[in-house]
Amino acid sequence: MVPTEGAGTTGPCPSEPHILPRKTAMSTQTSSPPAPAPVRVAAGPSHRHRRRAGLNAARFLLPFGVLFTAMMLAPIGYAIYQSFYQVRRQGLFGGGQTARFAGLENYADAFRDGDFTASLARVGLLGAVQVPVMLGLALLLALLLDSRSARLRKTFRLIYFLPYALPGAIAAVMWSFLLVKNLSPFTGPLAAVGIDVDFLSAGWIPVSIGNMITWGWTGYNMLIVYSALQALPGEVVEAATLDNCTGWRLAWYVKIPMIRPALVLTTIFSVIGTAQLYTEPAVLAAARIPGASNKFSPIMNTTLTASQADTNLAAAESVLLALVTLVLSFGLLKFTQRRTADA
Repeated sequence: MVPTEGAGTTGPCPSEPHILPRKTAMSTQTSSPPAPAPVRVAAGPSHRHRRRAGLNAARFLLPFGVLFTAMMLAPIGYAIYQSFYQVRRQGLFGGGQTARFAGLENYADAFRDGDFTASLARVGLLGAVQVPVMLGLALLLALLLDSRSARLRKTFRLIYFLPYALPGAIAAVMWSFLLVKNLSPFTGPLAAVGIDVDFLSAGWIPVSIGNMITWGWTGYNMLIVYSALQALPGEVVEAATLDNCTGWRLAWYVKIPMIRPALVLTTIFSVIGTAQLYTEPAVLAAARIPGASNKFSPIMNTTLTASQADTNLAAAESVLLALVTLVLSFGLLKFTQRRTADA
């Protein structure tokens, strides 16, 4: 017998023959994939468009740049230039004048000026005590306004801010009357308990001036801190409240660390403002109060030096005051940034 096709296989035979397709030459060729569609890249702004945009920005910035250069940079540069020169006058009435390059002699004379160095130390001590007290009060008032149990927020916010709205000269005049020994509403009660205090005496003048500054600027700093508190994420405060972190613990461990940039900003502003102290002691000195001095602050001392026709020494003292202020503010900023990074 002739074996049939499929003999010897283990599987059953198919009922219908399996017809395989014939392989042709065409079936061996593989079709190439379609070419990808070209991607259109958005064309960026042309060089002409960018130049036009830069010119428009320059036109908007030009008025500010001119005013800033004329009112800030030019006077600073002129003061630095004048601080390196000295003017010699000849004759009884100063008819002839000669200017010579003096190098650092004016700066050495400024350090030898006892009134100028004393004013620096006086204002530095005043700021070391007054600035923390003022910022502590501002932080406390802001936290009270931000608390959930606070009522009449807008009313109290306006009351706290009103002293800042009053001009500094008017506030100084008002406080000069309130602190007169025979008229002050404070000396009477203190005298009744055996404390005899004259707030306008030479020993108490720094305290009185610090009180004026604190009264006038606490509301301003409070608004900055309060705005930072209002910007805190609500979910963070809500989560801390759910963790039973309320009251002073919520303020100390959650709110105050999160508003640290605002506290640093108000501290730097306060340091700069203290270095520029002028209005309050100048008003008291103009009122001829016995304890007030026309050389109380560095700016007052520099103004008096310039009025005595020694503008070169006054320029050197102004530059030194600016450097001291820059070092203090910049040093404080770097110190807080380093503390924040370490934390």
